[in-house]
Amino acid sequence: RANVSSRRYKHDIQSMHKASEAIYALKPVSFRYHKQYDRTQTIAFGLIAEEVADVNPDLVGRNPNGEPESVRYEQINAMLLNEFLKEHRKNEEQQSTIEQQEAKIARQQEQIETLTGSLQKVSARLELSNPEPHTVSNNR
Repeated sequence: RANVSSRRYKHDIQSMHKASEAIYALKPVSFRYHKQYDRTQTIAFGLIAEEVADVNPDLVGRNPNGEPESVRYEQINAMLLNEFLKEHRKNEEQQSTIEQQEAKIARQQEQIETLTGSLQKVSARLELSNPEPHTVSNNR
């Protein structure tokens, strides 16, 4: 299969939508290849093809016997990008909501302060118009 990205080479193009959510079921691991494949025994990070095939068979390359042989990381990268963009949009929406709520809270705080001031003025007027009665003591 050619590794080309132009629209000219593709058909049936659709948004991934929820298909990329399969990546949440993948289990990244650290490992070392057998010495016959890597004499340095350098630690590596990745996925196990058989486990990936269980999650989504289209994400693996297969050997001539049909067994999972490799992981199609370029496909996973596209899925990661899709999930990142979905989360980014959600974050932007949440930030907008937070900003609207903060503005609303500020307006409500101003209203509370105005009402409190008005109540204090009314209370002061009531005190002036209704002076406390003086008690007269009877000295008997």
